[in-house]
Formats: sequence, C-alpha cells, structure tokens
Amino acid sequence: MSTATNSLERPRNRFLVPSVTKQCWGFMIGSAFFALGSAPGLSTELGSGGSNLLFFVGAWFFTTAGLIQLFLSGAVAVNVSYAPGRMVRAEWLAAATQTFGTLMFNVSTTAALRAKSISSQEHFVWNPDAGGSVAFLVSGVLAFVAFAHTASLWSPGTRAWWSVVINFVGCVAFGLSAVGAYILPGGASFDGALANNGTFIGAICFLLASLVVLPFWDRHARADSSS
Repeated sequence: MSTATNSLERPRNRFLVPSVTKQCWGFMIGSAFFALGSAPGLSTELGSGGSNLLFFVGAWFFTTAGLIQLFLSGAVAVNVSYAPGRMVRAEWLAAATQTFGTLMFNVSTTAALRAKSISSQEHFVWNPDAGGSVAFLVSGVLAFVAFAHTASLWSPGTRAWWSVVINFVGCVAFGLSAVGAYILPGGASFDGALANNGTFIGAICFLLASLVVLPFWDRHARADSSS
C-alpha cells in the first residue's frame, strides 16, 4: 500500500520541486510575453494597455523562474564541498540580484496597469523599472564572475558561456530600455523607440539565454551518443 501510494504521489511532488528545466521555461515564457508586448508593429496594435498586460503576466513568470534559480544556486557562502573550486557566493549573488530585479518589474508592471498621473508613472512605474534594470545589469556581471570560477572566461565552445553572454546583452538592452522610458516633466518618455526596442531585444536575449542551456539538449545528446 505504501509503495503504491508513494508512486502515485511522486509525479505531483515532482511538479513542485525546483529544477533547471522549470527555471528555463519560466524565463522563456516570461521573455515571450515581454517580446510580444514590445514587438515592433504588434505593440502599436496592442496599445499601451495590451502591452502592459503582457508585461504584467511576463513579469510573474520572470519572478517564478528567478526564485527557482535562487533556490538552485546553492549556499550563500563559499562551499568547496559543493563543487571543488567553485564560488557559490557569486552564483547566489547573481541569482539574488536577478530575482530582486524581477520583483521590481512586478511592481513596475502592476503599477503600469493603473498609473494615470505623471507622478505615479514616475514613482511606481519608472523608478522600480529602472531599479530592476540596474539589478539585472549587476546580476549579468556577477554571472560572469560565477562562470569564471567553473570554466575559462572565454569558452565560446560551451553553451553555458553563450548563455551568460547573451543574458548580459539582454541586461544591457533592458538598461537602455529604462533610459528610454524615463518620464519627462511633460509626461512623455525620453525615447519611446529606445524603450520599446530595448525591451524587445532584451526579451529575445533572455529567451535565447535560457533556451541554449535547456537540459533537453543534454538528454538529446546523450541519447544520440548511446544509440
């Protein structure tokens, strides 16, 4: 009876267990929502209301994936027994700052659904958006630090290296987007095209950064080598 019960419970329990696959899919789905909301042409058809709604949904996928990444990043302090020569602290800090950034995007995208006045747009939309973008930039740099403790800083032959590089490009794009979205005294954004294109490019980069390290590719490679 207990064996049968355990076998029935495992699939349900596994659904709640954090994994790299869930982390990757969370970032990819969230990125897809951001890309759709800022896609050239499509964002115009959707209007600010439709785009903001897509950003709102995408931000929650970002946050979920960020929390999974933080959980999987290991101990806060250096733990040599976890992986010889690996600085877990840098990996944890990268995950923590990125998760903080996703939370800021939650605040920003939620406020954008209701913000009407210039003051509310500045304090509750742009400020947390800028804070989240800065956090993403910091996390992108820390990701390089963490990667450098596991492999050479120049490793274009590995998918993990490409993921770190593409992720950093996305962080820079999101930072430029925040600059373009700066609210001027009259209520207009500093550079709407920069804000929109930066968001779109950043979203595509984050999607690709997770796609290239999806564990599916490792399983597929092992299956090919064994056949």
